[in-house]
Amino acid sequence: MAFLNDLAKRGERFAPGHRLCPGCGQSIIVRALLNITDYEIVIANATGCLEVCSGLFPYTSWCVPWIHSAFENAASTIAGAEAMYRVWKRKGRTDKDIKFVALASDGGTYDIGLQALSGAMERWHDFLYLCIDNQAYENTGVQRSSASPFGANTTTTPVGKVKRGKEQRRKDIMSIVEGHHIPYAAQASLHNWRDLMNKIKRALDTKGPTYINVLQPCCTGWGFPPDMTVEVARIAVETCAWPIYEVVDGKVKINYKPKKKLPVEEWFKMQRRFAHMLKPENKDLLGRAQELVDEHWEWLLKREAAGL
Repeated sequence: MAFLNDLAKRGERFAPGHRLCPGCGQSIIVRALLNITDYEIVIANATGCLEVCSGLFPYTSWCVPWIHSAFENAASTIAGAEAMYRVWKRKGRTDKDIKFVALASDGGTYDIGLQALSGAMERWHDFLYLCIDNQAYENTGVQRSSASPFGANTTTTPVGKVKRGKEQRRKDIMSIVEGHHIPYAAQASLHNWRDLMNKIKRALDTKGPTYINVLQPCCTGWGFPPDMTVEVARIAVETCAWPIYEVVDGKVKINYKPKKKLPVEEWFKMQRRFAHMLKPENKDLLGRAQELVDEHWEWLLKREAAGL
């Protein structure tokens, strides 16, 4: 209760009046980021839904220093700001404790921003990279990204007589960033706000590059009612389609294990993009999707049990 009272007393650093869609969870994630810490924060925001809807000149919802970067280089932008800050600290030009955060969606992270992210992590800049993962290029027309799940119906993987949605499994971005041997990486969901905020705080308090991947269901692109965003995120976790876990110094810790793991079909039922998967003639697709979810979940359980 003391924690909630403290949060309630904090002033907002992300102002209302933005243009995010009704039901969009990105504001939930951003407010969690800005409200959990007292650090001064500088943000580099890649082109995407969040940038377009929160900082359309001459208006802004950002009450912290905010830089709009290109789609592919949020990590490079924040790395430059962090490098300048270190020089200023060394020269005595500032004594402030400032934290640096890059915000991007999956298209700007998994795909066209991957080289900038990898470079900034390899150079060991002190920053948090927070990926708001809505599993497609939603801002430009719901095209598939490498974060899109197997079978997803998108405008570039449409369901028709020949094709039946995306044919590839989604990229394991967590394993990729983990390969840079960073001190902290985590996966979270906006429905579990306490877990999300604790992970953000830990990432900001950790020296060196850190990464958080947050599921952000998109009611527009996924096809569900705007008032169901949080519930869609919750069922993703209950089916283990989106495991909540963290990797601390190379070791996996699963933060939530469903008491009764639901079949992935329960998550698919909530979204128009998977409607074709539930048809009798596509039973093989549903079976394959379940196999991929089970395979990844079992892999995480084995890593945790082995202390890896």
